[in-house]
Amino acid sequence: MKPLFIIPARGGSKGIPGKNIKPLAGRPLLSYTVEAAMEVCGGQTERIILSTDSDDIARCGRECGLAVDYMRPASLGLDTTSSRDVILDVMDWVERRGAPDYDCVVLLQPTSPMRTAADITGTMQAYEADGAADMAVSVCESAANPYYNLFETSPEGSLHVCKGDGLFTRRQDVPKVWEYNGAVYVIRPESIRRMGLGEFPRRIPFEMPRSRSIDLDTPADWILAEAILNTQK
Repeated sequence: MKPLFIIPARGGSKGIPGKNIKPLAGRPLLSYTVEAAMEVCGGQTERIILSTDSDDIARCGRECGLAVDYMRPASLGLDTTSSRDVILDVMDWVERRGAPDYDCVVLLQPTSPMRTAADITGTMQAYEADGAADMAVSVCESAANPYYNLFETSPEGSLHVCKGDGLFTRRQDVPKVWEYNGAVYVIRPESIRRMGLGEFPRRIPFEMPRSRSIDLDTPADWILAEAILNTQK
């Protein structure tokens, strides 16, 4: 496989201000993702594109070992900017430069610091093994299950289980359901050119444990991740 790694890290974080370069367990958050990508690509750093509109984040990327020749246009640094727009702009920039050649896009969000190189490789292998996937994506088993503990309200206002007949009495017996954990997306370039990620008809899961599926969105998430990383040290 010839991957193109894209690390999206805009400067306007709201939930955790400055989170992409904020120190987590003694290191900038961004460094965890850069290190994992470098391990997977075997040091071919030209395959890793940091997409940022922030000079401070770009500087941090260079300190982590990336060239950071590309800067995201300010128009793609808004709260409303989609992942697809970010990916396409990087793809266009890479293709205008004529290098590197790639056959899949690997999107790695910095907010998943527990993700390992093995998780990235495993998701890439799931994508390659399928042969027809629009995307392989990392998932974890959901704690909430529509057959068991997720409910809707009827027009009369009473609760009923979202799926099935509601007769399951043990969590172990219900079908497993999955949620994206935000760690790894391996995308077919032709597919993202045609449609958004949510429109892909064929998405292949790669399971990660919940212990590595923390997605840093709130200060509470940050405290939990830092506690885990400090314990691992």
